Amino acid sequence: MDRYVTPQPSPGPEAWRPRAPLDLKAWQPPGAFRERFPWIGGDLQTLRNYILRHSADLSPWPSRRIEIGMTDGSGDRLIAEVHEGEEAARERPLVLLIHGLTGCADSAYIRNTARVLLAAGFAVVRMNLRGAGPTAGSGASASRFHYHAGRSEDLRDFLTGLREQDSALCAQGFHLAGYSLGANMMLKFLAEYGRDFPVRAAVSVSAPLDLKATQVRMMAPRNRLYQNYLLERMKAETSAAVLEQAGITREALQKLENIFQYDDRVIAPANGFDGAEDYYRRCSSGAFLEAVAVPSLVIHAANDPWIPASSYMAALSLENPQVRTLLLEKGGHVGFHGRGGEMAWHDAAIRAVFAKAA
Repeated sequence: MDRYVTPQPSPGPEAWRPRAPLDLKAWQPPGAFRERFPWIGGDLQTLRNYILRHSADLSPWPSRRIEIGMTDGSGDRLIAEVHEGEEAARERPLVLLIHGLTGCADSAYIRNTARVLLAAGFAVVRMNLRGAGPTAGSGASASRFHYHAGRSEDLRDFLTGLREQDSALCAQGFHLAGYSLGANMMLKFLAEYGRDFPVRAAVSVSAPLDLKATQVRMMAPRNRLYQNYLLERMKAETSAAVLEQAGITREALQKLENIFQYDDRVIAPANGFDGAEDYYRRCSSGAFLEAVAVPSLVIHAANDPWIPASSYMAALSLENPQVRTLLLEKGGHVGFHGRGGEMAWHDAAIRAVFAKAA
């Protein structure tokens, strides 16, 4: 039977409070998660979307493309799709969805969540991180810099620019949902900048709270296929500008054999870190949870093949009343394909939290 493990409430620092405060400690999850046949076990839960190649139909909710410039002088832009939904959606917080490593705004899990929330009456923004989707690779539209687990200032710039472009759309504040690496970035953002924005609630799904522990797990022999798949996609996303910043040639990039080498030879030098270990230490979101001042639900599965449950032990005993951690026994990595329908369990949880905070 699945278990929900949460930290005990305790007094926290003074922080910004949403218009209608959400008490996540009293919030009840949308039923116990039970795997749906044939997606049994952490690996099949993780691979289900990849195997089926199914992407939610969002045509009932037309979108428009927006571009938000970054403030670092690079000329980079974050490109997103905005679904304004029905007129009533203007009376609810705007939802921002943040994809994970080698993902984009059109990743299946992003589109699936978008469909669930649009049907529930929310306006939704599907954002491409810097160097993802339309700005990936080395084409004319490629970003000069590239996203990484700790680039929280990009979320700051995006939300600031979005408010400047369309203040009416953002008038009721924001809900944030992040997945995997995007969830790590989101949690770090909430700790560093959450008080500066009207974020009413956030949900993290399968975040690598400890980047070093995740790197070690990903390089385990049983995860060789996962690592090879991700590494090839990471190399394909790497622009010529990023290679120049990192001081590495395209030929040398292709010879990198694992994720640690990529982080050590590309991500770290291109972003001012003193190697991969420094990058992991400074950007792991677990170290930032105590400072999160926004009601935040953190969801993870103990059988996630990529991220060890041990990295969530500190979160389970966290003395921050704004953060609630749910460690489920099963669910895989951004999987949670359960009984009772096609909707992923984490999407039901996101919808319930955001409706409660609306």
